[in-house]
Order: sequence, then C-alpha cells, then structure tokens
Amino acid sequence: MRIGIDLGGTKIEGIVLADDGTERARLRVPTPRETYEATLEAVAGVVCELESTVGEACRIGIGHPGAISPATGLVKNANSTRLNGRPLDVDLKHLLGRADIRFSNDANCFAVSEASDGAGAGAQIVFGVILGTGVGGGVVIDGRPLVGAQAIGGEWGHNALPLPRDDERPGPQCYCGRRGCVESWLSGPAFQAQYANASGSELRATDIAEAAAQGDAIAADCFARYCDRLARSLANVVNLLDPHVIVLGGGLSKIPQLYERVPELWKEYIFSERDTIATNLRPPVHGDSSGVRGAAWLWPV
Repeated sequence: MRIGIDLGGTKIEGIVLADDGTERARLRVPTPRETYEATLEAVAGVVCELESTVGEACRIGIGHPGAISPATGLVKNANSTRLNGRPLDVDLKHLLGRADIRFSNDANCFAVSEASDGAGAGAQIVFGVILGTGVGGGVVIDGRPLVGAQAIGGEWGHNALPLPRDDERPGPQCYCGRRGCVESWLSGPAFQAQYANASGSELRATDIAEAAAQGDAIAADCFARYCDRLARSLANVVNLLDPHVIVLGGGLSKIPQLYERVPELWKEYIFSERDTIATNLRPPVHGDSSGVRGAAWLWPV
C-alpha cells in the first residue's frame, strides 16, 4: 500500500491507498503555523498514525507547495514561505527513517491523481490545472509527472496572458514581481476583484458565474471576459503540449459553464483545424481529494 500526504498551508491530509485505488485510511490535521520543525513533526505524525491504522509500513509520497530546486536541493516558490530555503526531503527522510520517499509539487500531484484513475485516466498526456487562490498546473505523460530541468514543469500561471487586448496592458501586478501573469488574471481573487471593480459589490467567483447565468449584465460581462482569457491561456498550453485531456481543479473548477464555453472559445486560438480539436476539458473526478491521492500515486502500480 501507499501513503499520500498533501502538505497545505492550513491542513495536512494523509491517505492510504491500496493497489486498486481503494481508500484504506484517511487523516487530516491542521498545519502548524509556529515553525518549520513543527510542520515536519506534524507530517511524521500523520504518517505514523496511518501506518498504525493499516498495520504495515507503506510507500510514501508527499505533495507540497513550490518545488525542490535541482540546483540547491531546497524548496523554492512555495506560498507557505516557511518551507522556502529548507531541505524538506532530506529532513523528512531523516525524521521518518526512510531513504525512499517521493516528493512533488502539489499541482503535479493533482494531475497525477486525475491521470491515474480520474478524469484523465487512460490518456497519454494530461494537463492538470489549479484555478483557485493561485493558478498552477502539472503535466503528466504516461502516468508520470513531467518535472523539468528547474522543477517548474507546468507552471503556466507565471507566463504572460496571451494575445492581450489594449485594455489588458500592462496587466495587474503579480506577487512574483511581474505584471500581467495568467495568475493575476485568472485566480479566484483576481476574478472577484474584476467583478468588484465593475459592480461595486463583492461576490465569490462561483456566485459571479451564477449571477451571470441568471441575467446579471455586469456579471455576464465579467464572466465572458474570464472565459476568453482562460481560453487564450489554455490554447497556449495546447499549442505547446497538445494534451489529450485538460482537467480543472481548485474552487473555480466547480463552475459548470466553463466546460462548455471555453472549448468553443479556444477554437479561435489553437493552431489546428477549428472543428477537429480533440483535447477535452473536464472537471475532476476526485475533487478536493485529488492532491492527496496524487501524492500516493507518485508510487504507480
């Protein structure tokens, strides 16, 4: 059996999967906010409790924010900043007394989960998208995550919005220091801010989409712009990777209208015959559990 750990900013979730993908145990605890060392202890505690529940030692996969730099061996780009600059893999292997633990970016774990036994099962190339507080992504080819030379494979959120309109230049400021990043346009907070600026009121992203469906003109305009920006951005991914399936995750993946409107819009931007585009845009099968399941599937059957 295999254990998957999803190390998030607010919670640490663990799961035990059997070879057939059935769940044998699950545990969730708050992520300590005090120190890096407390986070390590909490992860180790989840692993030990899960193993005691199933009665055997398991293979361990851990999904975490950011990436482990091939150049330094330290975590980089994590929004849980206490992890940055730390040798997370070395420290957890030492604490757990295991020489072989697999680590991957949390968006990669989402993509692995959906490619293994989710919305992308059976597809050769799967692109997993996170549309939530941030915008992330992961690439899976033949069931394995594509990590890359800098361990940033799939990080489409920090490319510039493609084909910007005149009123989209230079674009919003992104936390990475640049302007006009895909994340600064397509994250949940960005979408909500666009609606708030246009309407003077605040709604959650899913509620904006619902208001648009109910005939709210301002919400409809904001949502139409969002769909077009998402279509342009995903078309760039299709032109580069040509995935068979794109799976959306994160809070905005719960907006059903995206799965109809975006594939119609991306026909204008994908470098292929307009009416024969074979890439499918799908919602996740495992929802919020995909990250922790994908960490377990870092050990494929």
